[in-house]
Parts: sequence; C-alpha cells; structure tokens
Amino acid sequence: MRESPGTVQIAVIGIGPGNPRQITLEAVDALSDLDAVVLLDKGESTGSMRRLRTDLLDRYAPGCDVLVVADPPRDRRPADYDREVRRWHAARVDAIAAAIAPLPAPDGRVPVVGFLVWGDPSLYDSTLRIVDALAARPGWVVVHTVIPGVTSASALAAAHGIAVNRVGEPVHITTGRQLAQTPELVRGNQIVMLDGGEAFRAAARPGDEIFWAANLGTDDQVLVSGRVDDVADDITAARAALKSRVGWVMDIYLLRSPEAASPDGVEGG
Repeated sequence: MRESPGTVQIAVIGIGPGNPRQITLEAVDALSDLDAVVLLDKGESTGSMRRLRTDLLDRYAPGCDVLVVADPPRDRRPADYDREVRRWHAARVDAIAAAIAPLPAPDGRVPVVGFLVWGDPSLYDSTLRIVDALAARPGWVVVHTVIPGVTSASALAAAHGIAVNRVGEPVHITTGRQLAQTPELVRGNQIVMLDGGEAFRAAARPGDEIFWAANLGTDDQVLVSGRVDDVADDITAARAALKSRVGWVMDIYLLRSPEAASPDGVEGG
C-alpha cells in the first residue's frame, strides 16, 4: 500500500460507443500509461459489454491491472429519482475508493488509474462526478485528465448516413425521462439517450421520423429508421431481441419533426 493511499492520478478515457477501431490515438496513448483500470461489474447480463472493454485492454494495455468493482444495486423506479441517483453514486465512490486505496506505488511514483467511458465522458456519464467525489474525500489527492471519445450521437448519425440537423436548425440532446419537456423551439431535431421506456411513442407527433440505433459499433448493432407510426413496433421488437440474445441494450435515437423553416429564415435541407 502507498504511504498516502488517496494520492492517485486518474485518466478518464472515452472509448467510443463500442467499436475498438473508433478509439482515438490519444486514448491509445493514455491506455498504455495506465497501471490499473477500474471496471464496474454490472453482472452476467452485461458480460459481453465487459468483454468489449477487456478486449480493448488486451489490445492497448496488456500490462494493466484490472480492478473489477461490483456496481452497487440501484432502484430503477424510485419515488425520488435524483435522491436515488445521488445515493447510488455515493455507493459507487465508496466501492471504487476501496479498490484503489491498496494499489502499490510503482517504482515509487503515484499510480495512474484509468476509467473507461462508453462514448465520451462529457455526455450523460457520471464518471467525472465520481472522480470529483473521490477528490473531495478527506486525505485524498486526485489529479485527473480527460480523454475525449467518439460520442454515440456522432456514431448514430454516421451509421444512418445523416446529419443530425437541417440548415440553421438547433439540435436538442435529452433523455427519455425528459423528452416530454422539450421546448417547442428545439423539438425539430432531438437526440434522445437513456430511453428504456420508449418515450418517443408518446412524444412523437404526426409525421415525425426516428433514426434509432442500439449497441452501436458492436457486432450486434441494429438500426431502424422511418416514420415513428410505421416503425415503433419494429424498435420494440429489436430491443426485445437484443436483450434476449446479448443481455443488454444501449440505444440512442434522433427524433425529427417534418421539415420546416429554420430559425434564421433559411429553409432547412
């Protein structure tokens, strides 16, 4: 154990949505510098997701120690969503701190610990909040760097061969939970994440299109697109088939209203 077990360098590394060839050269360099990496284990149902990360480490960081941390249980239907997420994150911080503290000091230096983040650490991911919470613990000294990654939003657009906005139109990024609260001025092009409840069914208006993708960049990638009224059931079936075959579904979609004049007066196109 180090003299000060709370002194650590952390690299938060965006690894893209699932394709190991979409990792950046900067991320490859960062992986090669790691002494250890923290992997949250969410159980056997996400075993293939865990293997994607371990395959990545085998390729780019073969000498790195892997600290497997059991992800604390979470109430998926809490009465108070924000409170439950805060409790869950606090439990994660406790578990991660316990895994990092015993690390040795390689050659007398501060160890470098990596966190692998699906997509990019800046977009609907809690890792940076966890790192901040670690740094705030008494006796801990944490220096961290962030390596950006290919986002699932950009991978979604590339997979469908589309631009996410038409000329002059804004893009709104939200979650399924918040989709119904999207302001009218930005509902033309909505990128929606974390929507296990298929909120697009209630939020879509006549003529709205959806460009949906699940498990982007993996061998199990599935794409569906079309008018919401025409393909909603196809999406439900695709989700169920993926869940049964792979054990997990990580999906994202663009919900687009019929083409209209853009805010600056230029017709979209």
